[in-house]
Amino acid sequence: MTLAQASGPFFRWDWVFDHLDEIRDRSLEHLLLTGIALGIGLLISLALASLALRFRAAYAPITWVTGALYTIPSLALFAFLVPITGFTVLTAQVGLVSYILLILTRNIVAGVDGVDPAVKEAALGMGYGRWRLLLGVELPLALPVVLAGVRIAASTTIGLVTVTALIGQGGVGFFILRGLNRFFSTEIVLGVALSVLLAVFVDGALLALERSLTPWTRRRAGA
Repeated sequence: MTLAQASGPFFRWDWVFDHLDEIRDRSLEHLLLTGIALGIGLLISLALASLALRFRAAYAPITWVTGALYTIPSLALFAFLVPITGFTVLTAQVGLVSYILLILTRNIVAGVDGVDPAVKEAALGMGYGRWRLLLGVELPLALPVVLAGVRIAASTTIGLVTVTALIGQGGVGFFILRGLNRFFSTEIVLGVALSVLLAVFVDGALLALERSLTPWTRRRAGA
């Protein structure tokens, strides 16, 4: 990028059309990093929430630890991880997953706690064990609250993925970083716009999934 190019138009559509393949690849990378983090984070959060629901005394320590992870600045966390795990996807995922555990764990516990006690008692009366009750009754009925947490976690993760460009794993954040390095506003604007569009797309997809999995909430709202 020459100084003349850097001082050209604020946004160059011709550059965008010439780099559509790269834009597609970086967008897919962004979605993949987000999906992996959400999947791993959800599994860990389900385990932590199950532990907290089984042993109530464990809930406070779990939220304290996950809350502490949530407050660590992303740059500081990645700087700490790089000497240990290098400039790898693992480094990115450890950081990304750390930031969504608090959101998902609290929503799962809140969703299960919000299930009507009469429903739980009826299931226990039918011979449901503790784990069958959790998996077959409580979690399905808690889905609206759980999926609301997943949507928040997804939006948070999409924003954080852009930061992982600093360790070579940034998805569309790559455009922002390269644009800053080359003083090229087109790439900066493109990276920001793509990040917002991906967040809107994923949130809409998760909302559609929520509505398909919880049809009773629509009937209740209609009534």
